[in-house]
Amino acid sequence: MPRTGTDYKKEHKADFGKERIELLYEDEALAIIFKPSGMLTVPYPGSHAKTAEEALEQILRKKGTYSNNHKPFTVHRLDRDTSGVMMFAMTANAQKKIMDSWHKMVTERLYRAVAENPPEKANQLPESGIIDDELAYNAHNIGFVPKSGATPNQENAFRAIKENEKSKQNGNEKSIYGKNLSVKNGKAEFKTISARTHYKILERGKIHTLFELSLDTGRKNQIRAHLASKGYPLAGDENYRAKTDPFARLALHARTLEFVHPYSGEKMKFEVPEPEDWLDCVKNGKGNITASWAEKDGKYSGKTHSGKERKHTPDIYEETKKHAKPTRRQMAGMDFIQKGKLHR
Repeated sequence: MPRTGTDYKKEHKADFGKERIELLYEDEALAIIFKPSGMLTVPYPGSHAKTAEEALEQILRKKGTYSNNHKPFTVHRLDRDTSGVMMFAMTANAQKKIMDSWHKMVTERLYRAVAENPPEKANQLPESGIIDDELAYNAHNIGFVPKSGATPNQENAFRAIKENEKSKQNGNEKSIYGKNLSVKNGKAEFKTISARTHYKILERGKIHTLFELSLDTGRKNQIRAHLASKGYPLAGDENYRAKTDPFARLALHARTLEFVHPYSGEKMKFEVPEPEDWLDCVKNGKGNITASWAEKDGKYSGKTHSGKERKHTPDIYEETKKHAKPTRRQMAGMDFIQKGKLHR
């Protein structure tokens, strides 16, 4: 059975399964936290993993400030493997007020990311710019920039559309995938959504590039999908076929959150820098550490975090392309992107 990124994190991520948040600020209307990499923002059906929302609730209970009228409400999210500064509302009314005015209220959200360089220098991005390719979502709700003519697996797409229509009747759309599909001339199509990412290159290295990014739109997986589409998958990003994993985590960090308080009107800014070794890694070309999921052909082509050699596993997606229907064992060894590609 091939090793997955989760297996590798269990071995190399010091706080795997024991991640803790830090409460940076709290008042009657909102709370600001630092969320570590590896922790969900909120629960999803079938998951029993600890979430940032639950962790904040525990902190409030210990402080004695938790009550039915003062508890966490989600206003935005960070991907599970993204670390950084987050906001929660503390009342239902504050949640509505913040979400209704989010784009006016929030004056700056800055991310830092370490991405792998494209194979060809000619494909390097300029020093700064905007990526505004529209996004679609695959059957596992992973965002991507679709190529011209890309279509979903028809059987799975119509099933997702049908399930989504049923769940909408209960006031809850079942999946991003089902939500972002349409039917034209009897054929299911990806329904793309707008996405705008501003980027600035802070440091170029031999292997990686350090980016600073901000978003005009807050789409799921937006930064990861946009950079990967330009040949810059984030280091440690199993879903987008990264080949290196220098930090035993996804190299994406929500560094800065600046906003106008929804009630007091006070300008507030919270900032938690990305790990110091990110810049050093890029500058000195220290990131050539082969990701466990990128190892191929049983040959060793890099070092692990412990410096020991490990066996490479085959590219499961390449193997399953030979078969009309992959086996259960093959499917179990595939990541979300690999599974999703089978449905395009």
